[in-house]
Formats: sequence, structure tokens, C-alpha cells
Amino acid sequence: MPLKTFAAAALVLLLVGGIVTYYYAGQEPGPLVKIVKPAAVGGGAVTLDVTVDSLGSSLRQLDVAIDQQGRVFRLFSLDAPGQARFTQETPDRIRVTQESPAAALTGLRDGPARLVVTASRDVLYGVRRAESVETRELAVRLSPPKLAVVSQHHYVNLGGAEMVVYRVTPADATSGVQVGGRYYPGYPATGAAAAPAQGAPPIDPALRVAFFALLHDDDISTPIRLVATDPAGNAASAEFAYRAFPASFARRRLPVDDAFFKKVVPPILEATPALKMPVDTPEQRLDAFLKINGEVRRANEAQVEELARGTSAERLWRGAFTRMGRAKSEAVFADHRTYVYDGRDVDQQVHLGTDLASTRGAAITASNYGHVVHAGFLGIYGNCVVLDHGMGVQSLYGHLSSVTVEVGDRINRGETIGRSGATGLAGGDHLHFTVLVAGHPVNPIEWWDPHWVADRVDRKLVEAGVMSASEATKAPVAKPPAKKKAPAARKAPPKKKAPAPRRNR
Repeated sequence: MPLKTFAAAALVLLLVGGIVTYYYAGQEPGPLVKIVKPAAVGGGAVTLDVTVDSLGSSLRQLDVAIDQQGRVFRLFSLDAPGQARFTQETPDRIRVTQESPAAALTGLRDGPARLVVTASRDVLYGVRRAESVETRELAVRLSPPKLAVVSQHHYVNLGGAEMVVYRVTPADATSGVQVGGRYYPGYPATGAAAAPAQGAPPIDPALRVAFFALLHDDDISTPIRLVATDPAGNAASAEFAYRAFPASFARRRLPVDDAFFKKVVPPILEATPALKMPVDTPEQRLDAFLKINGEVRRANEAQVEELARGTSAERLWRGAFTRMGRAKSEAVFADHRTYVYDGRDVDQQVHLGTDLASTRGAAITASNYGHVVHAGFLGIYGNCVVLDHGMGVQSLYGHLSSVTVEVGDRINRGETIGRSGATGLAGGDHLHFTVLVAGHPVNPIEWWDPHWVADRVDRKLVEAGVMSASEATKAPVAKPPAKKKAPAARKAPPKKKAPAPRRNR
């Protein structure tokens, strides 16, 4: 083949190869883009959070903008990054975060919009670029939620609870009551009503119900207000009329000794694998008791608070809660205790419940309708049952000798859930009972009082049109309890009344 012909053929092949390579380089994917934030745009600053993977090549372009009906609002450009923060998560992936002030979005209006992220990377040694575009639908909400109180006459005692009925819009706003630094969520009022009567007007979907508390350690002047936040981050608050009343709580000095430590410490340590401590000497047992009475107590309180997060959005209970029958009160709510060992003060704690004792192994019954959210050992409470009554209201039964229910069981008022005992930090056979609001212990005496329930709960629901006066006193339809396993064998309780219970802890 003549040299000129060979050279021409080679040139053609190179040209064809280049064209083919250039073509296929154009088919390469663009950078991988993931939008983390925003999911909505409110009236304040907008937080941008995106990750971009350049797939082994150089990132050449990254532009972020909001498009609303053809109007474009630029949030970020790689060419002019401004105050954006860059995090190199992998050799090829970076994370870009940035706060854009509300002024950057002047001209946006309430309604739908799109977040558009455009990115490109080098391919074929920079001869071509591969581009990708990622979008996300956004809701633009520039106005904060609106709150309006519906119920009247709110009175809360220190250590006690209350309920408020209010209206919030938009419907997807998260709302509740803020008491100082603690938040108590609100729930749709439809969940507080009985089954709607035929022909009854529908309940206003904007109505909410929130149970809240002024805890024993709150200041009497702690501010209480309604709060709401929508998905765009807009926040609102509203004051409402209430009166807070002080309360005094008992104080007592509680002697403890090594015999008590030998009884209560080993079972709790055995059930708490993370807590490994020697208990060979009295001082070691004292150290273990102090750890249990402090750290384990706080861990148990956190567990109880966590159970409240799974509460039912429906009010499962009706009427006053029942008190353990023919039981003597051995300790009252918010009893401030100083523990005395060998003549010296070794610890101080607050007893957040009421101790009730009758006979050993007494049947413990559910104080109201609900379902079981905890059934088993719980540190200082020993064998313990927690019932959820809905809308953040729960009840706790501690120190049981046996438990006859399981998590998930539906429970009717008066149904047996276990037997009294002396497990956990208990010096004698008794029931530790308390009512919880959003996981926080409140004085159960209020919940045992039919007049308190009628005025603080039922009256407000009737006045708000959530339920009729006849429904307020009507018990929920009793549900058959789920089948349960037989409780573990144990000694039968004595038939005759036992001697006075030993001092409780």
C-alpha cells in the first residue's frame, strides 16, 4: 500500500475513533447529586444542604436555584461560593451547606416552587462535560402558623397537670404547650371524642388537645404558652389565661442499712449488665446503691420518657382513674427523701409517685383503659407495667412480684395486670403508682378525683364541641383483652391479712 494511502487511512481511523470517543464521552453520567435540605421554604433564612459525587473526575459546575413560575432565585454557585461551607466526605464526594438570608428570596410568594441543582464534571480529560440536574418540589410558606385558644379556665397546681383545647392552622403544623424548657405535644381533637353520633356535625379539623404539667421542680412562675412550627420552619406562639398554684411537698429522713442493700442491690446489678460493681463489703454495697439510686434512676426516667413518644393519638380512657382498693398510702408524691446510712446523710432523691400497700401479693388492676407499652424489669421500679392511655397520658405500676400482661395487650379498667411485691428499690411489699404526662410524673391524686377530671378535661371538650355531655361520662367500648401467657409460678399470697408492711424505699 502506498505510503500516502496508508497515512490517509490512518488519519481517517483516528478521526473516526475520535468522533466515537467524543460521542461516548457525552453519554457519561453527570455528578450524583443528593438534596438534603431544604424541604420547604419559610419566611426566614433558608438552609441549603446538598452532596455532590464527581465520580472520579473534576467538578466544574454546581448551581442551586429556586424556580417559581419562571422566576429564578439563585442560592449558590460554585463560581462564587460566598460563605458556603465545604466538607470532603470522600475523595469524590463533597457536602455543601449554606445559610441564605430571607432577603435573598425577596419576591417569592406562598405556593409551590422547585429547587433546581445543576452540576457538571469533566470527562475525556476535560474535552467534554457531563451534566446532571436534580430537582425537588418545594412548598413556599411565608406566614407563620396561627394559634387560638378555645378552652377557658385553666388552673394548674405545682406537681399537677392541666389540659387546653386550641385551634392551629395550617393542619400540618406541629403544635403543643411549652412549659419553660419542656414541650408537651398537642393531638387532633378528633382523637378525644367518642364515636360520632349519627347526624352530628364534624369536629373542626384545626382543633387540638394538649395535656401539660407544672412539674414539682418547676418554678411557680414558669411561663406557659402555646407553640407551633410548620414544615417550612415558621414558628408562632400564643399566650393563654391560666393560674398556677403553689404546693408543699413532704420531706423525710429515710434510714437504710446493709441488710437493705443486700436485698435490693444484687438483683438490679444482675439486670443491668452495663453496671458492673463489686458488692463484697458493706461500703461496696453502699457505693452500688448510690449508683443505682442516682444514675440508674435517671436512666429509668429517660426510658419512661421515651415510652411517651409512642403514645396513641386517641384518648383511650374515660372518667377518673381508680386507686388501689383498701390500700394504705405509705408515701406521697414528690416526697423529698434524705437517705441516712450509719448515722450520716449519703443521698437525696425525690419520690415521684404514691406508694400503696394492702396485703402481700395483692392483685394490681389497671386504673383506666389503655394498652401495655412496658411489661418487665425496669431498674429501680423492679417488675413494672406502664399503660398508655393516649394523648401523652400514661400510668406506671412498680415493684410488682409478677406481671400478667404483655406489651401490646389492650387493657380494660379494673383488669388485673400483676401482683404487688418488693422488687427494685423497695423495702417492703407495695405498689408504686404514678400518672405520667408526656413521660413526666404528675400527682396522681388529681386523676383519682372525678370532679377534677370532669372540670379539667370533660368540660372543655364539651364546650369545644368535641363531645356531648352524655359522651363525657360514657366509658369506651370495652375491648376483650388479648390472650396472655400464664405468669411464672410463684408462692401464693397468704389468705389472711399480712402484718403492716415494712418501711418502703
